Amino acid sequence: MRQQLQEEAKRLVAPLVPRFSAGRARVRLGVNTAIHDDTAAELESFARPLWGLAPLAAGEGEVPHAELWQRGLAAGTDPGHPEYWGEPGDRDQRIVEMAAIGFALALAPGTFWDPLTGPERDRLARWLLSALPRETADNNWHFFPVLIGLGLDRVGVTYDHEPVAARLARLETFWLGDGWYSDGPTERRDYYVPWAMHFYGLLHARLTGKGDHFRERAARFALDFRHWFADDGAAVPYGRSLTYRWAQAAFWGALPFAGVDVLPWGEVKGYLLRHLRWWQGRPVTGPDGLLSIGYGYPQPALAEQYNAPGSPYWSLKAFLPLALPAAHPFWTAREEPAPTLPAVSAQTHPGAILMRAGGDVTLLAGRQHHAWVRHGAEKYAKFAYSSRFGFSLPNGTLGLRQGAYDSMLALSDDGGAHHRVREEPVDPETMADTVRSTWRPWPDVEITTWLTAAPPWHLRRHRIRTARALHTAEGAFAVDRDAGVDRSSGTGHARAGATAGLSGIRDLDGLREGEVVDCLPGTNVLARRTALPLLTGRLPPGEHWLRCAVLGTGNGPEAEAAWRQPPTPGDGT
Repeated sequence: MRQQLQEEAKRLVAPLVPRFSAGRARVRLGVNTAIHDDTAAELESFARPLWGLAPLAAGEGEVPHAELWQRGLAAGTDPGHPEYWGEPGDRDQRIVEMAAIGFALALAPGTFWDPLTGPERDRLARWLLSALPRETADNNWHFFPVLIGLGLDRVGVTYDHEPVAARLARLETFWLGDGWYSDGPTERRDYYVPWAMHFYGLLHARLTGKGDHFRERAARFALDFRHWFADDGAAVPYGRSLTYRWAQAAFWGALPFAGVDVLPWGEVKGYLLRHLRWWQGRPVTGPDGLLSIGYGYPQPALAEQYNAPGSPYWSLKAFLPLALPAAHPFWTAREEPAPTLPAVSAQTHPGAILMRAGGDVTLLAGRQHHAWVRHGAEKYAKFAYSSRFGFSLPNGTLGLRQGAYDSMLALSDDGGAHHRVREEPVDPETMADTVRSTWRPWPDVEITTWLTAAPPWHLRRHRIRTARALHTAEGAFAVDRDAGVDRSSGTGHARAGATAGLSGIRDLDGLREGEVVDCLPGTNVLARRTALPLLTGRLPPGEHWLRCAVLGTGNGPEAEAAWRQPPTPGDGT
């Protein structure tokens, strides 16, 4: 298996070779639409493959075309060369990619430092040093100067360590306990916790011989993080930077690299290898073999503002175990299947309920938000995220057809032309099987939502207090439109099934006048659509309750049985 992963790393990098510039410092993969300049984007395409090539070299594997990166390091750091990468400024994308170069020097100086001449080394060192005093984003970016410092330490370059120590001190303020960080002073606790905060901390612990607290924290986090992976290796698609794909499992490779044996090596190995196998054969590359922007297939709409053509090569972080010798117990252990885990895992720090059924994982979300990234509401604030179904992004702003509001409650005050959804939950609470949050799509509309696990179903309850008349549409999961969708609906329920799985929604209130439960027009999103007038009588003026149950599962007899036995309003609500 180790040899297979070595060959896979080489295969992923091979299509980059003809894209190197004449001076070898730029790798040009296409049009850059990110918020940073073209030079930084071409540096990114040059540097990010090092996340896989450096472990390959450190583990005594052959690095094809290593001379391209050696010549590129010499040219890109030479102010007199036309392909010079430029000085890093504050919050500069160059700092991100300089960290990958620091990582390469720390792991494999024989490949990426020793072949350079004395003057070339001096220029590379000077260029890396120039990043240390620069301002960074106040989040996982504080680790980038730390990684640069690890590379400089390994090759014997002296520098003032105080700025790096200050970075580590600031990172400590993001520690939440129980294995969890936040990504800066924010509510974000997504994949940047495993593939950045823990990953970099474990690199630091292994390469410095210090920082046992990083190992202890990662050991605790592993017990929660395993709930995010389905039996077939799929991870729950959630949060930003999903185009980094199998970096989702990089944490499982960092554990053996740093010697964290909290779980049997065969179990850890299984999490990583099943995840990598899940990605095999998925159309994530173009005809030229280059990794695309997207998740399960090319989808430019998924990109963040900072995603350039080379961004997906961050995924090569998953190959860190290649730095371990073949005799390491991670490699010699027999891969073990996913163990039996509890059906429901309540995780307070991310504000999530993870539920398992039929080998799949569904995350019920109630806490996180990120207004800055593109489609932040869709990536963080939907009600449910499934390892089987993924999620949809809107392709416009008009009506339900363009919104495609799967796993959302969409509300309109203009008759259905425009809708608002949960974007920023407040006052969240995570209980044993339920996550609750309050949200305000308008100043005079307050909604409290309870999401309760009842695998393979989940229950939704909304208390809506409104000073305006509203139309609502509540979506279930979106099924694969290319797999031959079979739709059906009846009184208060609808379902859509395909080869990839079955999604269904059932009304638990009894139909209101004018309510429709069916498939959203022009989409494969099931929804319950309800008009909410201003009410008076037994309820406080303007207060409404909506309850439904949503099913997301595979196909077959077990799915049909689950559909015939839905939960009831008494099941947790």
